[in-house]
Amino acid sequence: MTQSSVAGAARTPGRISRRIKNAGPEPYDFRRPTKLSREHVRMLQIAYEAFARQFTTLLTTSLRVVSQATLVSIEQLTYDEYVPSLSSPTIMAMVTLEPLAGTAILEFSLSTGMVSIDHMLGGPGGEQPSRPLTDIETPLLQGLLERALGELRSAFESIVHVRPRLVGIEYNPQFVQAGVASDAVIVASFDMRVGAEECVATLCLPFGSIFPKLQGEGRADAPLSDQQRTARQLAKDNLMAGLGAAPLEVAVRFDAVRMRPAELVGLQIGDVIPLTHPTSTPLAVTAAGLTFGHAVPGSQGARLACLVVAQPTEDDTR
Repeated sequence: MTQSSVAGAARTPGRISRRIKNAGPEPYDFRRPTKLSREHVRMLQIAYEAFARQFTTLLTTSLRVVSQATLVSIEQLTYDEYVPSLSSPTIMAMVTLEPLAGTAILEFSLSTGMVSIDHMLGGPGGEQPSRPLTDIETPLLQGLLERALGELRSAFESIVHVRPRLVGIEYNPQFVQAGVASDAVIVASFDMRVGAEECVATLCLPFGSIFPKLQGEGRADAPLSDQQRTARQLAKDNLMAGLGAAPLEVAVRFDAVRMRPAELVGLQIGDVIPLTHPTSTPLAVTAAGLTFGHAVPGSQGARLACLVVAQPTEDDTR
């Protein structure tokens, strides 16, 4: 077991699981030491609390019923420890967080999702059936989740700029392959209430993607160590060396000519197409559609060639 701030009991869909604080010493796995420092936890706490406040406002205004989301805990677990703690069936929204690697999971009870849909359709809430969403209900919940992901993006701007995107909804945690069993994850738990319906919602983030951002890597205002500066310079040198050896297609071209479709269709062998390129103006040397030099045509031995010249002035083009 890993160090944990709470001990979670088995969940019942639609009800808050009772979290009992450990009174005695907690087991510690020296093979997998906890890497989140108090500073890292504090940064995450600020982001999660901001998300909870914005999510509360979103639920209340969208569902037109008093709703609440409150941060309960932040834990570092493995993916194999996180999945068995979830009820089945449940709502598991799989989310990509570009440019971060991996898949995040926003999870809450199926009954809370059904109640939310009922309120969106003008219903009173109350007891809901335990079944997967229909083809009509799914887009309604997806729309609510996509707005919630917008609030998540805003809440995490102080840590990293991400572009959350909903990629799917699953109901059985065992069917979700968001990581390897031994992968470390950061799980935030929220007390979530929609009207009279209550549950514990979780937000699971891949540890390997978010941890460098907590350390300040990739931010312009973060100081870099000598090792980091050396690694960045080496990466830059390798990139420049690779680009310098990359083959490119280079063309020597006249100025383009505008023609009508009827003229193109009517072209026959022997027709002459007048060019607007002045005879005294060098040709353009281009690569990937960009002009980077000028040259005059010629030959070298039995091959055609061009001689690179200076860029023509305005007087030369008249």
